[in-house]
Amino acid sequence: MKPTQKPLSAHFSSGPTKKPTGWTLSSLGDAALGRSHRAKDPKAKISTAITRMHQMLGLPDEYRLGIVPASDTGAVEMAMWSVLGARGVDVLAWESFGKTWVGDATKQLQLEDCRIMEADWGALPDLSQVDFSRDVLFTYNGTTSGVRVPDTDWIPANRTGLTIADATSACFAMEMDFSKLDITTFSWQKSLGGEGGFGVIILSPRAVERLESYSPPRPLPKIFQLTKAGKLIEGIFRGDTINTPSLLCIEDLHVALDWADRLGGLEALIARSIANLEVVQAFVAESDWCGFLCAEEAHLSSTSICLKITHPDILAADSETQTAFAKNIVNLLADEQVAFDIGAYRTAPAGLRLWGGPTVEPDDMRALMPWLDWAFSQTRLQMGI
Repeated sequence: MKPTQKPLSAHFSSGPTKKPTGWTLSSLGDAALGRSHRAKDPKAKISTAITRMHQMLGLPDEYRLGIVPASDTGAVEMAMWSVLGARGVDVLAWESFGKTWVGDATKQLQLEDCRIMEADWGALPDLSQVDFSRDVLFTYNGTTSGVRVPDTDWIPANRTGLTIADATSACFAMEMDFSKLDITTFSWQKSLGGEGGFGVIILSPRAVERLESYSPPRPLPKIFQLTKAGKLIEGIFRGDTINTPSLLCIEDLHVALDWADRLGGLEALIARSIANLEVVQAFVAESDWCGFLCAEEAHLSSTSICLKITHPDILAADSETQTAFAKNIVNLLADEQVAFDIGAYRTAPAGLRLWGGPTVEPDDMRALMPWLDWAFSQTRLQMGI
């Protein structure tokens, strides 16, 4: 039967993600609209946002955090174009964005000494085979596969290469040992529910040393330039952004950080994401038709929760039918205004993807679960499977 209780919010999209509970447009009333982002008060909003993110993430004092253009993608590209090529690099890939970084390393940067370590959907590469005398580029949490690295214990403290982590759906939602990460990137449109278009780059002292000692053999567009005359452009990490940011989005970031502060900061954000995953784990444990795309429980993402259809009748169908089946479930739930935008990523196997980041209420995730069963049953009836 059709469930009677709906989630209070149907926003389970994996990006941009749900706004914090209680958010309204009127929350942005103090935005410094119509002002120069280099004027005293607007710049103070940018620099304060940088300081607040630095503090909430618990970064070491000597780490730099800066706001950069073009979302997490821009931040990753900035890191790759600026530091890679100084030594060999291992690039790890097990989902769509990791495979994008593989393509950039081999086809765009044309790195001569580049080892590719890939895994199929639902799995991780063999982390024990990574060589940390080389630079290492990896996705901390696979947004399109629901597979994350379990921790950073596999990264040695005495490495000689740099570690570069695309952590856009991990920051503010997962425990991260930044002492093991030299360059970390994310976008606050993920776990904080902010607006898109802006990335964040975090640099360790070792990363700064590389930037100041290595001149890459390629021209760097202005939006990728982190140094000038061989020295780090410190202003980027104090509020002098490379290009003009939206002061409306900066205000929105402050609103999200205010919300996170009221909850209890990073620890509370991580706990909410874990609670969302636990709801789905309980559902999957009792389900006769779905499972996790991720094969290992220790590697399950708590933010990008990817489900596959495991019912034998559906598995027996061809891939086109399986894709249509999953899409019908997604459309039914959207039509009922129960869950929006929960289809698997366009290049991922057919299935569902639920955002379980901190801005999603665990009670909403709990209310969604019976609707998944309903939509599955309705789709079987409609498609005659």
